[in-house]
Parts: sequence; C-alpha cells; structure tokens
Amino acid sequence: MPLSRREFTRRSAVAGAGVAVVGTAGVLATTDGALATQDAAETAEATAKDDGPGYGPLIDDPAGILALPAGFSYRVITRTGETRLETGEFTPSNHDGTATFEGPRGATLLVNNHELKGPRADWDHPVPLTEGLVYDPAAAGGCTVVEVRRGGEVAEWVGIAGTSTNCAGGRTRWGTWLTCEENSDRAGENGMTKDHGYVFEVDPLDRRANRHPEPLKFFGRYDHEAVVIDPKRGHAYLTEDDAEPNGLFYRWVPPKGFEHGRGKLRTLADGAGVLQAPQCYDSGGRFVDDLSRATRIGTVYGVDWVDVPDRDARTTPVRQQFADDEVTRGRKLEGMWWADGGAYLVSSYARDESPGKPHDGQVWFYDPRRRTITLKVLLGVNPDPSKDGAFDGPDNITVSPYGGLIISEDGEGVQHLFGATDRGRTYPIARNDLNIGTDAEPEYSEFTGVVFSPDGRTLYANIQEPGIMLAITGPWKRQPR
Repeated sequence: MPLSRREFTRRSAVAGAGVAVVGTAGVLATTDGALATQDAAETAEATAKDDGPGYGPLIDDPAGILALPAGFSYRVITRTGETRLETGEFTPSNHDGTATFEGPRGATLLVNNHELKGPRADWDHPVPLTEGLVYDPAAAGGCTVVEVRRGGEVAEWVGIAGTSTNCAGGRTRWGTWLTCEENSDRAGENGMTKDHGYVFEVDPLDRRANRHPEPLKFFGRYDHEAVVIDPKRGHAYLTEDDAEPNGLFYRWVPPKGFEHGRGKLRTLADGAGVLQAPQCYDSGGRFVDDLSRATRIGTVYGVDWVDVPDRDARTTPVRQQFADDEVTRGRKLEGMWWADGGAYLVSSYARDESPGKPHDGQVWFYDPRRRTITLKVLLGVNPDPSKDGAFDGPDNITVSPYGGLIISEDGEGVQHLFGATDRGRTYPIARNDLNIGTDAEPEYSEFTGVVFSPDGRTLYANIQEPGIMLAITGPWKRQPR
C-alpha cells in the first residue's frame, strides 16, 4: 500500500524537518544521523588536533600512484597491460564497480567490471571472448573475477564477456554479482550485434553458472548504473545515469511468491514482476520533480511508485516515457549500497541541466519501511577542483565496517577516496597521484569499485584509467560519529 501524501504530510508535521547551513565552502550537518561535507580547513584543523575523524594527512607516493596516511600501504593487485589472466591475455582496462566475496581456503574473490563502450577494435585491452561466456561478440566490456589467495598469489579469469560499458552493479545476499550496462545501444548501432542496456548475473564461485549469459530483461533496458536487493522484501532498486531528461531511481517488485537465491533470477520471464519509477513529494504534499531541489541535509521526501509502461524501451527510452510532472528525476544517479535497512544512492552532481540548486554531489537514503528518501550528504560546488582538500563528484560508495561511508571521487581535478562520518565530518583516505596527462596539464582518473574485504581488513579500490586494482591496508579504527 503506497504511503499517501496526506499521511506523509501528517507525519512530517509531527516529526519536524531537519535543517542544515549551506555555504560556498560546503554543507554542515545539523541533524542526528546526517552525513555531510565540511570546510577543508576545518577538517585539517580538527585532524591536526587529533580529535577529528580519519587517519591524518595524506603523504605523497614516491611511486606516483597512491597517497595514503602514515601507517597505511597499498599493493597493486591487477594492472592493465602488465598482469595477465589465467588464459594469458592482459588484464582488461577501465576497471569500475567491484564486489568482494569469501573464496575457497581463505581467499578473497573480487568481481571487477570493465567499463568499455563500443566495438572491441576501439580498445587495446578489451575483455577476452572466452568460449561460452560471451553475450555479444562485438562488445568490448564485461567482468573479470580476481582471486587473492591467502599467500598473496593472484589469479584472474573472465566472468562474462561481450557486454557494453559495465559500470557499477551490486552484490546479492546469495553471493553473486549483478553487473550493469551503462549503454543502451540496439543491435546494429555502433557495431553491436545484440541489444544492450541490461543487467547480467555473474557467479564468482561457480564458473559453470556463468556459461551462456542472458540478460535479466525484467530489470529494464536503459543506461544502468547500480543495483541493490532488499533482503527482506525481495525488491530490487536500480539507478540510471542519463540526461535530457535526467535519469531515474527504479524499483523492481518481484512476482508474487518468488524467492531469491542462486540461479533463481535466470528462471524468470522477461516481463516478470513490475518495474517502477519514483514520485516524490515534500512535507507539504507538493510534488518534487528533481532531487536537486533539496538544499538541506535531512530533507525528507515521501515516495510513491508508478509503473513503467515499456521497460524494454522498444520505441521510447524508459525515462522519456514519463512527463516531468509524473516522476522525480536525478542528475547522474550513480553508486548504491544496501545497509541500515535501506539503500544509499548517489547523485554525482547537478549543474545547469537540473532544475534545482547546483551541487557537486548528494547521497540519499531510501527507507523502504517508511517509504521515504532522506538527503544524507550534500557537497557544495567545488570552487577549485585542481586544489587538494575539497571533495566533489561522488560515484561508487560503500558502508564502512568502521562507521560511516567510504566514497569514490569522480569529479574534476584531484581525485580521492574519502570518508564521511555519521555526524557529517569528512576526511581523506587516499589520493590518486597517477598523472595520465602532462606536467603542464595534469589529469587524474576517477576512483571506482571501493569495497572492503569480507573480514574488513583490506579496502579495495580501482583507478579506472589505465586500469589498476589496489588493496589498501593499515591501522583502521572506529570513526567518531
């Protein structure tokens, strides 16, 4: 039963609304449980006094790859053009979304997306077309599975090939990876021989289960980013990174009686369940057309869901099947993570292409029990991305076993992994020191695929270009709220 606008308005009047102070330097949280950025100078001052969050200042890397706090170190796990798959080919390029799993004999398994768009000939290191694991032989993307064994040895093999622009995705509670295509080319477009824009399932523990891959079409065909599964209700939540108009946050409701499990999604028909888009409204019952309308940490919107008319977008892209007054959109909806009984989801930035106030990043929390979405992180527009200190353009995220969020930066200029505590204090964890530009015009690739190992001791992350998977270890500690 949907939460009515009248009921949400009544609840909001009783509970009150959270507020925050918004300034040019950033956003400060003033509501319990909120996450936010704070001024870079304030963060540095608190860290210097040893009473702030984080692990201290970042130290330049002599090897020119990764700056870390004192006491931390990193190891390169895979690197495009250097490390090789079991079959002898080089590790594919453009590392993106990643998940970790417990492997055999104490090993850690990682499923790693490779965000490669268009024909294979466009890339020096596409995902190899391993027999039996290919969807479309014309496409360059896919996933690899990386095994980091207890003794330090590393093995890598193909999980799926012949998919396009595998960006983010999501880990399932039954131990598989849902990889998402951020590209919706039809067969015949850009050299493709099959339709794209789908979600595929990859099993890191059972190679046979990955043979003869087929898209999970009931999740819809559009420029997918991430997906999470509600372990209690069975709903899937998905993000779309697209514009003109901005993309949507989706919910998939499974068929009545369906129970998730290993291999179960493959048994469903293309039209199984119901795919829906959100319709948000504020505490006064007013419709909200775009998430960029929110300017205060703690903003809470009620959420209703409306059915998607044609999820396979046979004639019209899914997001264009709705008028702007029918659904709530968001600019660059990116990574997601399921925790705390709901879904954390990212809007990477919003500028002139969104109707609300410009920002350099939001993180929202959707609570399926209350049927509300709450603004947890809001990054003010970064006035000078070339300078170290401020953060912008959040992308992949994870919830830390040490408290708060860990966020991959995909903004302009300097790129970081950074943390955000429950009460809104931010701190750096790593900085990409690998300059892929020139000394005169430096360029730093985004971080992707941030995720902890199952035991919480190692933080894995990728530098997308040229394609480097890193394992970060050090004196992790519980962060203050």
